[in-house]
Amino acid sequence: MAGVHRYGSPASASAGEIASAVRGRRLRAVDAVAEALARIERADPVLCAFTEVWGEEASARAKEVDARVAAGEFLPLAGVPVAVKGRRGRRAAGPLLAAGCVAVGATSVPGPGTPWQTWGLGAHGRTVNPWRADRTPGGSSAGSAAAVAAGLVPLATGSDGAGSVRIPAAWCGVVGLKATNGRLPSPDRTGLAAPGVLTRTASDAAAWWRAMSGRPPAGEVPPPLPVTAVWSPDLGFACPDPEPVALARAAVGRLADAGVVRLVRPPAGPLLLDPAPAWLALRTPGADPAAVHRVRAGNDRRLGLLFSGAELLLTPTAPTAPHGHEGPGDVYSTALTWAFNVSGHPALSLTAGFGADGCPAGLQLVAPHGREELLLAVAGEAERRGAVG
Repeated sequence: MAGVHRYGSPASASAGEIASAVRGRRLRAVDAVAEALARIERADPVLCAFTEVWGEEASARAKEVDARVAAGEFLPLAGVPVAVKGRRGRRAAGPLLAAGCVAVGATSVPGPGTPWQTWGLGAHGRTVNPWRADRTPGGSSAGSAAAVAAGLVPLATGSDGAGSVRIPAAWCGVVGLKATNGRLPSPDRTGLAAPGVLTRTASDAAAWWRAMSGRPPAGEVPPPLPVTAVWSPDLGFACPDPEPVALARAAVGRLADAGVVRLVRPPAGPLLLDPAPAWLALRTPGADPAAVHRVRAGNDRRLGLLFSGAELLLTPTAPTAPHGHEGPGDVYSTALTWAFNVSGHPALSLTAGFGADGCPAGLQLVAPHGREELLLAVAGEAERRGAVG
C-alpha cells in the first residue's frame, strides 16, 4: 500500500502467518508483539490511531502465549498483535485473547460532542487517513481501520451501528466485516450495533470470525462458484456520487470476469425504503415505533424477495470519497450501510479501487442472515483470483 509507507515500513505478515510461525516455534510471540509496539511508537504521533498503548502488559501477555505454546497448547491466533476499538474494547475481545491474540492498545473513536461520526481522536490528535493525511479515515472505528491499513497491526476490532466498520474499511482500503446483528454479544440496547473486524485479508477476517463464533475451520464449506448476486448503485433511495459508484461497479465486473459472482436481475428492485427514519427512531428514546415497524417490515419483505433469487447484494460501501477533517457536508456517509443495521444482515466491505484523490473506495457485499461464511468465502476467492481493487 504505497500510501502508508511514510508512516514506516508496514508489516506484511498476516495474522494467520504470524500465528502459524508462533505455533511452529519459528517466531516468538514476544518478538511479534515487540515489533508491533515499535511500529506504533514510530507511526502513531502522525497517524493518531491509538488512544492508549499497553506496552508492558502486552509484553507480559506475549510471554504467557509463548509459554502456552511451548507446553503444547494449540492457540489458533497465537501471538497475533491486535488493536481493540476504544478503551473498553478488551471486554469484547475476550474470545480473541483466549485464541492467543495479544492486545497492544485501544484505538481512536470520535471525540465527545460531535454531530458526525466519521473521524477519530487519538492520544496525539485527530486520526488521519493513511492514504492522505488531510482526509478522515471514517468512523467510528477510525483508529482500528487506520492502524490496520498502515500495517501497525494485522487485525483490529470494531463495532458497526450504522456502517462504523464498513465505511472506514472502504476509505482506508482494508477488509471490514459486520456480523449479523444479534449473533454475537453487543452492549447496544437498540440492537443496531454488531461486532466487526478490520483486517488486510479476508483470511484474517475469517480467523476473527472463527474465534468469535466458535466455529472450527472444518465446519466451513466453500460455496459453489460463481455465487449469484444482484448489483444496486443506490438501493433505490440514496444519491451516491458517480465516482464511488463507478469504482464499485468496476469491482463487480472484475468479480464476474474472475468467475466469483454471476449477476442476476431481480424481478423488482432492489428498491428499499430509506432507513433513516427507523434508525433515528431507534436511537431516540420515546420515539414513535411506527416508523421503525414500517421501514423494517417493508425492507425485510423486499430483502427476503431479493435473497430468494440471489445469494448476495452488491453496492458501493460509501456514497462519497473520504472527506476532510472539517466534516462530511450534507451527505450521510451511512447512506448505503445503515439499512443493514436496521435489517440486521451481515455485510462486508472490500477495496474496490482508488479515486482521483488517491484514496480507496469500497464494494459492499450483503448476505442473508447468518451467512458470514459466504461473505468471507467470496472475499477470499476475490483476493485469490486478483479481483480486488
